[in-house]
Amino acid sequence: MSKQHIHMGVEDANRGFERFIKAWHKAETSETEQAEIHLNSEDFAILASVLTPKRLELMKTLPQRGPLSFRALAKQLQRDYKNVRTDASALEEVDLIQRTEKGLLIAPWDVIDAHVRLVA
Repeated sequence: MSKQHIHMGVEDANRGFERFIKAWHKAETSETEQAEIHLNSEDFAILASVLTPKRLELMKTLPQRGPLSFRALAKQLQRDYKNVRTDASALEEVDLIQRTEKGLLIAPWDVIDAHVRLVA
């Protein structure tokens, strides 16, 4: 079983569109591949505002200990429930974490590949 990767980083929008078009053409020709999941931003500051140190800690803990409720995750992280809920909700908005049918939080990935290229 292959691991589910999420690729994230800073990327020009045109590059993302090109990748999408290439995947579309492959799908039309019935070339099956495991779907790639990308979370990219054209602006590093926006990406960094989503991936704060506390949220990265949450993302590291969830695959190791999940599925968890908000309360159990807050206890595991030794953080305030309200702050954990705020952080988890922000990560859920960009699909970095998800909820099960019972409302427990899970990580839908095995590996996150993060690439940031800063060019002057």
